Amino acid sequence: MTDYGQPIRFGVFPTPNADSVERIMDIVTLADRTGLDLVGIQDHPYQRRFLDAWSLLATVLARTERVHAFPDVASLPLRPPAVLAKAAVSLDLLSGGRLELGLGAGAFWDAIGAMGGPVRTAGQAASALAEAIQVIRRMWSQERAVHFEGDSYQLAGVHPGPRPAHPIGLWLGVLGPRLLAELGRSADGWIPSSSYLPPEALPAKHAVIDEAATAAGRDPAGIRRIYNVFGSITPAPEGFLRGPVDQWVDELTELAVEYGMDTFVFGAEQDDLDQFHRWAEEVVPAAREAIAAHRS
Repeated sequence: MTDYGQPIRFGVFPTPNADSVERIMDIVTLADRTGLDLVGIQDHPYQRRFLDAWSLLATVLARTERVHAFPDVASLPLRPPAVLAKAAVSLDLLSGGRLELGLGAGAFWDAIGAMGGPVRTAGQAASALAEAIQVIRRMWSQERAVHFEGDSYQLAGVHPGPRPAHPIGLWLGVLGPRLLAELGRSADGWIPSSSYLPPEALPAKHAVIDEAATAAGRDPAGIRRIYNVFGSITPAPEGFLRGPVDQWVDELTELAVEYGMDTFVFGAEQDDLDQFHRWAEEVVPAAREAIAAHRS
């Protein structure tokens, strides 16, 4: 059993299709109105049907009042980390402290290369992400001028600033042991997805994060564990994350109190608005109550 005791949070994961702007805004305003915590926006600049993630994040934050938003996750090879850090702080200030930063090492390398980005090996991508964390931290620091000399990124006396409105969470969407260990040493949260990492695979990943965090003098319980959950709320049980409300409540409770996840960001097939309503209005309140009861 692993429960790190973090506050339980819930969110939505709308698909950023350019021909579905009204639907995206319906999902986002539903999340804000019903007291959800997060809106996650995937970042695939090379996807011709998608809106730019950062433009959409700005619009999401402008159209809402309380929900936080984050790139789920930002494509580092197409987002220079010093500029990414500046963009994150800017949206955090403009929204009153409601921007978090999800970051990934990169995927779909042919598409990234076609857009003019660097095509990296797995090892190069891991090294670049580790460097990017240092760059972003320094760009968020209060130092007068910062320097950094890495293989992928350099800072040569840049003046960081402005200060963010709140401590921005730096969350990593990573799976391999090298970057999970880096997360334990230097990041604030982990973002796996149910479509890539089933519950039975979570404990081994937690162990890598926790060991590295402890070795670095950090408390593993301070690291958030965000799970992108993709499925359907259906009349009858059909499998993991595919079933009625009570099944969803049971599975989310187990994921929280047995598998250590504390945040659940829901993606519905075809961005079905009815599914998002059922998530926000039926599943989430019942799951909050059930998890609180187990914890007490």
